[in-house]
Amino acid sequence: MRPQVLLFISVLSFSAVFGQVSYSVPEEMAKGSLVGNVAQDLGLDVKRLRSGNGRVYSGDSTDYVELNTQRGVLLVKERMDREALCGDTTPCALHFQIVLENPMEFYSVTVEIIDINDNAPTFEKGEIKFTISESTSVGAKFDLERAVDLDVGMNTLQTYLLEPSVHFSLKLQNHADGTKNVEMVLQKPLDREKNELITLVLTAVDGGEPQMSGTMQIIITVLDANDNAPVFTHSIYKATVTENSAKGTVVTVVSASDADQGLNSKITYSITNTMDEVRQMFDVNEGNGEVRLIGHLDYEKKRHFQINVRSRDNGGLTDSCKVMVDVVDINDNEPIIKIMSKSAVISESASPNTVVTMINIQDPDAGQNGKVQCFLNDNIPFLLKLTTNNIYSLATESELDRESASEYNITVTCSDEGLPSLSSSVTLTLQISDVNDNAPVFERSSYEAYLVENNTPGLSIFIVKATDADWNQNARVSYILEDTSINGVPVSSYVSISADSGVIHAVRSFDYEQIKNFQFRVKAQDGGSPPLSSNVTVKILIQDQNDNPPQVLYPVQTGGSMVAEMVPRSADVGYLVTKVVAVDVDSGQNAWLSYKLQKATDRALFEVGLQNGEIRTIRQVTDKDAVKQRLTVIVEDNGQPSRSATVIVNVAVADSFPEVMSEFSDFPHDKEYNDNLTFYLVLALAVVSFLFITCLVVIISVKIYRWRQSRILYHSNLPVIPYYPPRYSDTLGTGTLPHVYNYEVCRTTDSRKSDSKFGIAGSQNKLIMDPSSTGTMQWIQSEKSILDEPDSPLEQKPPNNDWRFTQGQRPGPSGATGGPEVAMGTGPWPQPPTEAEQLQALMAAANEVSEATATLGPGTMGLSTRYSPQFTLQHVPDYRQNVYIPGSTATLTSNPQQQQATAQQATQQALPPPQASAQAEPPKAAQTPASKKKSTKKEKK
Repeated sequence: MRPQVLLFISVLSFSAVFGQVSYSVPEEMAKGSLVGNVAQDLGLDVKRLRSGNGRVYSGDSTDYVELNTQRGVLLVKERMDREALCGDTTPCALHFQIVLENPMEFYSVTVEIIDINDNAPTFEKGEIKFTISESTSVGAKFDLERAVDLDVGMNTLQTYLLEPSVHFSLKLQNHADGTKNVEMVLQKPLDREKNELITLVLTAVDGGEPQMSGTMQIIITVLDANDNAPVFTHSIYKATVTENSAKGTVVTVVSASDADQGLNSKITYSITNTMDEVRQMFDVNEGNGEVRLIGHLDYEKKRHFQINVRSRDNGGLTDSCKVMVDVVDINDNEPIIKIMSKSAVISESASPNTVVTMINIQDPDAGQNGKVQCFLNDNIPFLLKLTTNNIYSLATESELDRESASEYNITVTCSDEGLPSLSSSVTLTLQISDVNDNAPVFERSSYEAYLVENNTPGLSIFIVKATDADWNQNARVSYILEDTSINGVPVSSYVSISADSGVIHAVRSFDYEQIKNFQFRVKAQDGGSPPLSSNVTVKILIQDQNDNPPQVLYPVQTGGSMVAEMVPRSADVGYLVTKVVAVDVDSGQNAWLSYKLQKATDRALFEVGLQNGEIRTIRQVTDKDAVKQRLTVIVEDNGQPSRSATVIVNVAVADSFPEVMSEFSDFPHDKEYNDNLTFYLVLALAVVSFLFITCLVVIISVKIYRWRQSRILYHSNLPVIPYYPPRYSDTLGTGTLPHVYNYEVCRTTDSRKSDSKFGIAGSQNKLIMDPSSTGTMQWIQSEKSILDEPDSPLEQKPPNNDWRFTQGQRPGPSGATGGPEVAMGTGPWPQPPTEAEQLQALMAAANEVSEATATLGPGTMGLSTRYSPQFTLQHVPDYRQNVYIPGSTATLTSNPQQQQATAQQATQQALPPPQASAQAEPPKAAQTPASKKKSTKKEKK
């Protein structure tokens, strides 16, 4: 039969949650058979059964069911015989509890044992004999022994069959308790002469599947007439007896009477109960019908007895009655205290109403004798609460403090309400365990430590200390670095800490110049569960060491170039040549720098400022001083030991750049850079020239178009346009397109910057330097221009002095002024220039541009532009003296001397005839002061 499950869940108002589940299983199941999935039915996790040490608690009774915690099911432990366990009690059920710990919980389980048809109806005797008088009238009843079927329900005895049924029939009388009284009724008169001995078979049949039966043989001897049967005065007798009654106590007396006389009226009494404990507990006197107690009664085991008493006369006639005996309870059992589950240790952090022990209180007595009251001893923070089914929970009433009391002896006393009252007690010992309720505390709110840089990795820096007020493992403090980063680097790569001692070690060597200080947090954590912790900030200050020499920022020392500072020969005492700039990445006194002159070409000429590094002259510069001066300056810091650096300063004692170039001719050149610079310069000039020529062509075309229109309009003849040579200029050389053309290049070998100035005079020399050459600069004397020769056919005559611009009318810078020979507002033109004259000037300018572009040659000169902070404007060319026209090689100048020189040169030139087409020779290069000195030296030699 498949187990039937009835699940009842009840939630009760106390700390643990309880449930109730019922199962129905057939009896006689084999060991290990499944009773039910208690984990699923109660909604429990199998892990909870294992972790809570789930077990079956059934009191003192035999464990017929066991709990399989691995599967969460109940299994049959012992074979269950319903008849042996419950007898005729229905329903038959086993009651037990499933107890869990941590936290404590219990669940009530009821297993109902379902009867199976495993017992056939049986009779106590295999045969019975009756002696019946033939005078017995029809309808006479003869009481038969009832069969006994230990099964219940449909499996128990259901009916009787009597065969053969010629003279007798069966009459079944149902009682309120479910039993059947079997009577054999005479339905046909007996005839001794025909049948003196009658044999019948009584069959008892149950209702089980398969159906089972039992038989008893009835032997009837037919006698002569005894026509009156005994009759009891009451069909049912009731009696009460206390459970402590002594043996021999008369319970009641039954009485029957027979109307017959003589032997037929003699009645005997007997108990007809079969196969139960009635015959072991009671007996009836055959003669007087006294029912006496022959056993020991126990109210807790059986509370009611039914005694079947039969009366019989000598004629075999019988009658029956029932004696109902009720056992009266007395207070003979003291309460039984059983510990279902208990905790020997409880944490001091347990909240109120925390269950520490579960107690089952049992008193087998009934009524007031079974009512139990339990209480605890005084002055303890615990209380006892009734949960259900006489189960009490011992719980905390308030918060616990281990420091106040580390142990409690709890006495539980239970008393019933019987007279006299009985009681029992049990003492429980409960230890209070410590909890981690105190966090570690550092000795200081923050820490600072100093560490000298360049330390050895692994060096101990200092110690942090924290204490914990807890006990044992909860007071064990461990030190941990919090996971932070310093400048993007984990703090663990800087320092480490000993987890036990709190000693902080340096993981690596520190450099003050890279990091001057850093801070991190240390966490002190105890060994509790969960652990408590506190934090403290630790700041490490790195102390500087003199481990870095000074670094010279200026002058820059490069391997491929030479930097020179110029000092004019007219420099006075104290003239600032340059300034040595140096820094020291150290700090404090380690960064205090002093400057000293270590070596010099002429120590009597220069000195170095001790604190500021300024190089100044200490005497007047003379012509005897060498142009090339080499100074070695040493820079020292103030550390211990001191560190130093040296720098070489090249000083050029000269008044001009060409003179410097002649001495510093061994400068290395960057050919690739020179080539690139020349290429870009030529490209830029070509583009600008192209744009300029394009503009000229457009302007000329517009002018010609307007001129033709004007000639047609006025019907006038075209005037003869005089031809001006390409090198035409006005008298003072300040016209729009002068022939003066200068070309200078100022360049350093390391700065990649150049200053260019263009201008070439027809009567001056030209300085050319081969970009691929590393030797001495060559001064090339250009050929003398044809225009410089007096007899040249291309020489122009000086123009009319009236044909000049005033200084305010000439193009140039707004601040330009005229020469001393030109008065402001004098020399105006008699008439404005005609368009033909303007066209003439434009054509001359175009020729000038093309010729200047053709004669332009690349060339560079090396000269330092690394000026010191005190470098004066005397080293910088005065760009205000020249104004450059983009796209043109012409220069507008406001220098009076240059204007005068240009005017004098222009007076020597004349306009050539239109047929003259000879090309002028390239002008000679002008002499520089350096070349003049060289020529002077050669003449002396």
